[in-house]
Amino acid sequence: MAQMRENKDDGLIRCDACPVLCRIRPEKTGACNRYGNFEGKLTRVDPVVVVQKALDEDCELVPFARASEEWDGSLISQAPTFLTGIGSTTTYPDYKPAPFIVSSDQDGVDMVTVVSEGVFSYCGVKVKIDTDAYIGPEPAPIRVKGEQVGHVTTAEYGSQMLAIGGVRHLTGGSKKEGMVTCNTMMRLCNKEPVEMTIDGGANIIVQGGEPPIINGFKEERMRVGCGSATVGIFAPQWKDHVDEVIVVDDHITAVLSEHQAGQFLDMPLAGIRVRGRRSTLGRYFQVADHGAGWGGTDVEDPLDIIEKIDEDIAWPGLRLLMVSTTGQDSAWYVLDDNLAPQPTKMPQEVKLVVDRIGENCEPALCTVMFMAGAGGSLRAGVTINPVHLTRSVRASETQVTCGGAPVFVWPGGGITLLVDVNQMPDNSFGWVPTPALVAPIEFTVRRDLYERIGGYSDKVKNIHDVISELGNIRSVPWRENHPWPPEGMARKDKV
Repeated sequence: MAQMRENKDDGLIRCDACPVLCRIRPEKTGACNRYGNFEGKLTRVDPVVVVQKALDEDCELVPFARASEEWDGSLISQAPTFLTGIGSTTTYPDYKPAPFIVSSDQDGVDMVTVVSEGVFSYCGVKVKIDTDAYIGPEPAPIRVKGEQVGHVTTAEYGSQMLAIGGVRHLTGGSKKEGMVTCNTMMRLCNKEPVEMTIDGGANIIVQGGEPPIINGFKEERMRVGCGSATVGIFAPQWKDHVDEVIVVDDHITAVLSEHQAGQFLDMPLAGIRVRGRRSTLGRYFQVADHGAGWGGTDVEDPLDIIEKIDEDIAWPGLRLLMVSTTGQDSAWYVLDDNLAPQPTKMPQEVKLVVDRIGENCEPALCTVMFMAGAGGSLRAGVTINPVHLTRSVRASETQVTCGGAPVFVWPGGGITLLVDVNQMPDNSFGWVPTPALVAPIEFTVRRDLYERIGGYSDKVKNIHDVISELGNIRSVPWRENHPWPPEGMARKDKV
């Protein structure tokens, strides 16, 4: 737990929960708003959060959706309970055990969960934005309030990706850059909207679990696939109703009759050549620049990407569909006697397939992932020999969670974790003005293995005793799609 040092002359208390060492006046809080001087004692302001399984009268689990509607934050007696690191306080400055080391019985197996809040200087946020809309070039700076807080990273299939934070922006630049970066990460991790600009790109508003807003427009769809994939998926449905389909995409624009899908269906070549660099048959790169037009390109009129119509192959009356990878942009043309495409009303059979593209697009969504390395203070709060904890995590003997939510632990050295903040309880994150983020972390392991890795066995207390001693506590419903940490490790022991 955090310590205090009192100046008897003025009632100030010095907090050592982080390196800032705030001197807190009576009835005030420190810079982080997490600790206060109340009645002459250093007090953690936020409640400790526990996750509980809600049971009905028949001792059946209540689904998360129903539980969250009925839950008022009160502790439910006798309900299965998991103590999270939210509100628990930290181990800083590294010389002391974690704030809570609790034991629980799981199917007859004695389990230990080490509970703490980590002060993460080495941390960042990865944002996945499901849209084909262009947001900016790689690796363009991302700015909040004029300060660079990250950069655009490599786009993935149907998604734009942002890398925000990291020690370079937190501590490697100006004080203002560090504070803006820290605040940006904390708001994102607490599921709040953040407005940012990208050099040479868009103005965007990002919020975990919500659609992105790009240049004032709320995105609706993630693309069904690249142009080539779209052609491959829907080619059999188009075959008898079109002579050519061109799917416009900023990555791979596809031409159906040239594409292997069209050849497999014995479609004759239509003689319409698009701009760009042909990769393989019917697949074209770089047909246009990136932008807010069709398929994430700068194309407003799809006919602009047509380079040539071969009069030796094409014919009057040829039916041409041009469509984007989300189906939000589409146009139907028929070639006239001069082989010029003329806009015409789209047949219902073709429109049905265009609508089906949209039906197969998943909703545009922002996913915020917190990424951090569990360093010295966290590991030293678990065991006197931290490398044993690292090896135990790597061997899947110790399970890591954040606020009870499962995490992905990266292979290789250290304990580098990645967690979806939308799977965590609300307001799980705090900050300290070093600057750094504060996030909950829990390590769950069998009791005998905890002793084997050099854990603080003399500090272990039964979870029910710990909860009964806590004055400020809040309960949230356990998500039924999450593995119950003690149960998972206990079952591993029985296998």
